[in-house]
Amino acid sequence: MGRLIEELDYRVTAMGPLILRRRWVAAIDGDVVEVILGDEHLMSSLFTVGETELAVRGLAAAKGASLRVLVGGLGLGYTARAALADDRVTSVDVVDALAPVIEWHEAGLVPLGESLGQEPRCHLKLGDFFGWFDTPRAPAERYDVVLLDIDHSPRNLLHPDHARFYAEEGLRSLRKGITEGGVFAMWSDEGPDAAFIAVLGAVFANVRAEVVTFDNPLTGGASSCTIYVCDRA
Repeated sequence: MGRLIEELDYRVTAMGPLILRRRWVAAIDGDVVEVILGDEHLMSSLFTVGETELAVRGLAAAKGASLRVLVGGLGLGYTARAALADDRVTSVDVVDALAPVIEWHEAGLVPLGESLGQEPRCHLKLGDFFGWFDTPRAPAERYDVVLLDIDHSPRNLLHPDHARFYAEEGLRSLRKGITEGGVFAMWSDEGPDAAFIAVLGAVFANVRAEVVTFDNPLTGGASSCTIYVCDRA
């Protein structure tokens, strides 16, 4: 079994201590890799269905070919990998505000190894997703699909500064960076939020909140998350 917890990396960041660790989980009799930021449990390789479904459902709503995709939040890379599995995708830009997370992928410390860094269609970028659309983007720089997985939910934020994005003004800035007919999709760890759906509806079309259910070996039951999907009409 080895050690119960092995710290793979520890960094001090502006948002708090950032830890990459491997932990043995009795429920599966195996190891999982986790990302911890301060007191927040950001990501676990035990639960990746939501991250994958974010890309699958977002891209299912996209029309046409030669799709440019933006992923907000790198994490362990499952959303980006699922996006790259779609043959219509020509490029995936992944924006993360934490340099160590990008370095973990480049060094192969995550379960996916160096696969994202070696994929020519994928570009890992250090930056603030929530300010990514503050500057107007030329038509050629707009994205066909934007996938967001950073905060726990539109109300449960990793940093108070993120709140501006989830308001109508922030979403309108995002809309300007999406091609006509493009798609915005977002993961949330909570159930559908009627107030946030209303804000999305003021900016985008065909807003839907899709609940994804998956097995939870820790509880022996099921857990769920929500994928918001909407179109830029």
